[in-house]
Amino acid sequence: MSRGGKKLSREKLWVIVKKYVRRLGLNDRVSAKTLRRSFATHLLSGGADLRAVQNLLGHSIIQTTQQYTHVDRDRLKAIHHRFRPRAE
Repeated sequence: MSRGGKKLSREKLWVIVKKYVRRLGLNDRVSAKTLRRSFATHLLSGGADLRAVQNLLGHSIIQTTQQYTHVDRDRLKAIHHRFRPRAE
């Protein structure tokens, strides 16, 4: 919502995002896709359920959402080791 209580258009929202990207000195190649991927990856890293992330992203099939799980293999290995310390 805007300050006046109106809905923000996706174009206006993107103008705001790009303003902060420049202000923070981040890479100008930030896109909606990079934000979406970061959102999904951080949710999964924080322990979110894959089905919940699927729902939030609007994916109709779970395989589409599973592409984000490859990013955090080290976390999965650590969890596995915690519960199965003798497993290889």
